[in-house]
Amino acid sequence: MIPAPMIPAQDCFAPSMLSASGARLRAARFDAGPGADPRGVCVLLNGQTEFIEKYFEVIDELRGRGFAVAALDWRGQGGSERLLKDPLKAHIADFAQYDADLDCLMAGMVEPMLGGARPIALAHSMGGHILLRALRRDPGRFRAAVLSAPMLRFSTRGRPRWLARLATAWMTARGRTADFVWGMEKRDPLRLGFADQLVTSDPVRFRRAQDFLAAHPDLRLAGPTWGWVAAAYRSLAGISRAGFAEAIATPALLVGAEKDRIVVTAAARAFAARMPHADYLEIAGAEHEILMERDVFRARFWQAFDAFLAAQGI
Repeated sequence: MIPAPMIPAQDCFAPSMLSASGARLRAARFDAGPGADPRGVCVLLNGQTEFIEKYFEVIDELRGRGFAVAALDWRGQGGSERLLKDPLKAHIADFAQYDADLDCLMAGMVEPMLGGARPIALAHSMGGHILLRALRRDPGRFRAAVLSAPMLRFSTRGRPRWLARLATAWMTARGRTADFVWGMEKRDPLRLGFADQLVTSDPVRFRRAQDFLAAHPDLRLAGPTWGWVAAAYRSLAGISRAGFAEAIATPALLVGAEKDRIVVTAAARAFAARMPHADYLEIAGAEHEILMERDVFRARFWQAFDAFLAAQGI
């Protein structure tokens, strides 16, 4: 799908800094491939701990499909302003701050790219969660949305969910919101081997991201704080309440990963069933980072992506 003369995203990457409420955000725009029919703008929203450069391959696949792309690093990660003294901690006080980040990206970068048309959105994991908040809050903002392994319930990987909630409440009550969740201090990406990771079955794409972080260590995160988890639980409670999914009018495709060990795939399946204009696809064998998976799984994703947009007349 990528036109031969297109300059790859990594060679035309020119990030800008945007000012959101209380944070400086790194964002970037990429023009569509010159050999593709122009189809509008895609807003690309990555997941927790991620960064724009990790998505260069995806960005070029979107550009090859005729989309200009706008992407950002959420506050507290990537090249955006970190919120704690320890830069390896993923932290947030409230998910409304992420809402402000998305609003900033839309106003500061996306709207000047649109030419009067509405964009589509492609979001992964935490980015998908934030996108669902936006779809409920502002129904006319996006023409269509595709969500990869959206964060709708955490996987506790065999531990009782009530115990995870209790630990979060206990640590928060003790004022330990800026502390790493137990065990996360050991998840520095530079010390994480393929056998230790939980997100992909593709060793090549995993190693590509690791090599990039080794060359750019300031972009890495280890894992969340108790404050981040507490904020996430509050937001998850909000979007799971009756009437939330049912009120989302934007056409959407939710894609779940059968072998996801980060979020609960069944929660995405159930949420999609409650949405009035949503399709759902579950990719057998795929782990959490579907867009960073092996080609056999990525091909299924892109086939569904293309068919979904065609059905919307995009």
